[in-house]
Amino acid sequence: MTKKVKAKLNVHKTAPSARGIAVEILNRIELSGAYAEPLLDSCLSGNNIINRQDKGLITELVYGTLRNRNKLDWAIAKIYTGNFDSMEIPVRNILRTGIYQLLNTDRIPPFAAVNEAVEIARNIRPAASGLVNAVLRNTIRKKDSIIWPDLAGDVISAISVNYSHPAWIVERWRELYGVEATIAICRANNEIPPLTVRVNTLKTSRTNMISTLKNEGVAAAPTLFSPEGIVISDNSAGLRETDAFRQGLIRVQDEASQLVAHLLAPQPGEQVLDFCAGAGGKALHLAALMQNSGEITAVDINRTKLNQLMAEANRLGVTIVRIVQGDGAGKNTVISKMFDRVLVDAPCSGLGTLRRNPEIRWRLTGPDIFALQQKQRNLLSNAAERVRPGGSLAYCVCTTTPEETEEIVADFLKSDNRFKLSPPPNLSSEIVTADGFLRTFPHRHSLDGFFGAVFTKNT
Repeated sequence: MTKKVKAKLNVHKTAPSARGIAVEILNRIELSGAYAEPLLDSCLSGNNIINRQDKGLITELVYGTLRNRNKLDWAIAKIYTGNFDSMEIPVRNILRTGIYQLLNTDRIPPFAAVNEAVEIARNIRPAASGLVNAVLRNTIRKKDSIIWPDLAGDVISAISVNYSHPAWIVERWRELYGVEATIAICRANNEIPPLTVRVNTLKTSRTNMISTLKNEGVAAAPTLFSPEGIVISDNSAGLRETDAFRQGLIRVQDEASQLVAHLLAPQPGEQVLDFCAGAGGKALHLAALMQNSGEITAVDINRTKLNQLMAEANRLGVTIVRIVQGDGAGKNTVISKMFDRVLVDAPCSGLGTLRRNPEIRWRLTGPDIFALQQKQRNLLSNAAERVRPGGSLAYCVCTTTPEETEEIVADFLKSDNRFKLSPPPNLSSEIVTADGFLRTFPHRHSLDGFFGAVFTKNT
């Protein structure tokens, strides 16, 4: 991934508007390597923004601008007579959010989008207010005459601009899947993903939870592939304020992510190792499948994430998780005991989550994928040493690139003949490949793009 730089953002002279807050969030994302979801959660969960319309506008402008950035930048470059590449990032984001409103929304009056953008510029970049005004007003006049790249000309440029993905990603997907599938993937990545929760089966059932949520005014329906998943169809901003959330009956988790615990298929009473636990979404699901019986050892290098895991375990009523801070990819032994089942949810490029985390597409470079390979190999190799004879080892990533998926599996099986590939248990044939891998795609399954493989160790 690209190196994060420390951002220094101007303080607003006046209280920022919803549009101003959206620009500020976009600036932090681009300048300091922050992620959209936690910034929005922090911003929208406080008491500073009470108006639901403002919350909705901030969310739309942040995600809409991120998902359409290439197309917005193309439009700016066609309208702006100066050097777009030398423009300050805060000014770019003011223009991006303004042009997003002019090109992608019908309900926002053009004059409101222009006037608000100029006011934001006066607050954080006063010298640029005239430029912002001129570019946006010219966009109103010329937006219907902008010439966009055409598939009949340069296919890569056309897909990259019109569907707003970096050209290198488009080129890679075209090589792997062809033009039509690449367009379908890019189009799916620009859709708003469903809000999905996992039912905490330690406390309730999915049937009961759907009924409870409906009684609280939340529209809910069962997921197609995960037996514990529920899709929230009205994008409920107040989900975390429901009794169901406060009582630990549900946890926000994408459906594809929910499938990983089923890939490992732990049993009550077993010893399980989550080798890259992060904030614990999959470890806590494993605990539910184990009926809170046995022990799960959760390892991660990041203490903050481990603390979040334990706080969430307390909310959900999980008591069998113990945490260990350490680097599973390192040479030093983090854990010495053996386990019945081991999960490696490896750090990856995240290309399968671009609809949920659109900022990733603008940070990632081709070489980043190859740089991740060695860590993934090390994690899988180290984790294999902790699997007892006859035990199971699962490897998963939220991406679809061969370098992080099939190639890692092939290298592992070639280097360690104690393991053999096993068919994923209890998963729909729709999401299991002929080679026996878990594979999901946004454009095929309306899920994040995940890959998973499960191995059994010889007795």
